[in-house]
Amino acid sequence: MNKPLMNIRSLKKVFKLSSGFIRAQERNLVAVNNINLDIDEGETLGLVGESGCGKSTLAKIILRLEKPSAGNILFKGKDIISFDRVQLKAYRRNVQLIFQDPYSSLNPRKTAAGIIREPLTIHNVADNKKRDSLVEEMMLKVGLSAQHAKRYPHEFSGGQRQRLGIARALILQPQLIIADEPVSALDVSIQAQILNLLKDLKKDFGLTYLFISHDLNVIRHMSDRIAIMYLGEIVELSSNHDIYENPLHPYTRMLLAAAPVCNPRIKKNVIAVRGEAVAENNRGCAFQNRCAYRTGICSEQEPPLADRGNNRYCACHRAGEI
Repeated sequence: MNKPLMNIRSLKKVFKLSSGFIRAQERNLVAVNNINLDIDEGETLGLVGESGCGKSTLAKIILRLEKPSAGNILFKGKDIISFDRVQLKAYRRNVQLIFQDPYSSLNPRKTAAGIIREPLTIHNVADNKKRDSLVEEMMLKVGLSAQHAKRYPHEFSGGQRQRLGIARALILQPQLIIADEPVSALDVSIQAQILNLLKDLKKDFGLTYLFISHDLNVIRHMSDRIAIMYLGEIVELSSNHDIYENPLHPYTRMLLAAAPVCNPRIKKNVIAVRGEAVAENNRGCAFQNRCAYRTGICSEQEPPLADRGNNRYCACHRAGEI
């Protein structure tokens, strides 16, 4: 079993919202709530949940684009929250992001070679001649040719732009890649090419992925383990096989019911989608207003993310009964 590359402990992020003249009305929005999660070296950890559940906020905190309200993130045993500017720069060399939109994430005034070269310049890696060689080599790795080097982003197709974004993320040879919906803006045929490319690059570079997506079919294809997120909390964490063959949490079953399949009769252990993700109160289970198996304790006590055996974790009072 691989050792953890990153340990997330008791992580919380609260945004203070205000409205009205002179900010008379204020309220707190809990985007990430008490998350405990390990990302092992060499694995692909899938992160799934509805829009607004906190997936991208978690990614921003890991990248130190947002500061958490509480908790710690250990990268190779060191707490990134306490990093100074020099340490943070070194950390960001090891943790890179693949963006969702392959067009708006690219500088339209730079050529393809200039976009890929920029991280090398920022981190002062190698001399100019060596940088040219590294850029050309990386372009070939992601399926672009040397002829593309002087083209601008608007001259590429959507799939080529995402290959360009992947090359930029990999040029510093990071250890952890956060892929935030990397194929959702692409055609289905192109999605398959990019996903297979990411799997090949993982083997070639020994990468670790945190793969964020709404698409359960994409997550199934890419992930070793899967974390299910609901209203800022991890409600189920298990292997790819267990999540799809025997889900424990009612929310996981609801997500699987919502996923389109060619033959609906093959779906097992799923429940119909009901209601919307809204936190009704601060007591009990966050999923209680949508749960078909709700009992009295669900309104009074918040279920912890507990070990259910065989490295399966679920935050449900009735896990194993339903």
